[in-house]
Amino acid sequence: GWVEMLKEENGNQQIATEIEKDVQRLRLVSDRLGKIGSIPQLEPHNVVLQVEEMVEYIRKRATGKVHLEVKKNKAAMIVAISPPLFDWVIENLLKNALDAMDGKGSIVVSMQEEERTVVIDVADTGKGIASQNINRVFKPGFTTKKRGWGLGLSLSKRIIEQYHKGQLYVKHSEPGKGTTFRIVLKK
Repeated sequence: GWVEMLKEENGNQQIATEIEKDVQRLRLVSDRLGKIGSIPQLEPHNVVLQVEEMVEYIRKRATGKVHLEVKKNKAAMIVAISPPLFDWVIENLLKNALDAMDGKGSIVVSMQEEERTVVIDVADTGKGIASQNINRVFKPGFTTKKRGWGLGLSLSKRIIEQYHKGQLYVKHSEPGKGTTFRIVLKK
């Protein structure tokens, strides 16, 4: 209601628009938290659009020294997903990639539709993951960051594997070169 009142006053359009975006974002976070622990409704969605929206969201929050790119072999790839939870996974992978790059580098999200699956790779040019940590990154509480609880990747894995019956794993990582996470979803 307050946003609508702001819109009615001249000169507040830009502020009202940004506040409205923030309110939508808070609504989305609340919706996601409400879905954790319950069995989500999976519905057919174009995961290309879902991923592109999350990449645009992250692009607006990244520095100008970060290049974000989406590659795909089809414009539409339909998979049964829970959009709020799927978006959470993509957002988490993208934010982790940003953190690993310290504000500069490249993130490429590649999507490929195969006969029975859709494969999504999120590759960054960040710090990479030490080989002794590859098997630990999905464990609750594991983090290399100064801030955070180490829950993002463990929740992401649970969302993809338990709720969506897919796979999430580290496809490749090399210290000093970067990391690629892979999501495999059944069509």
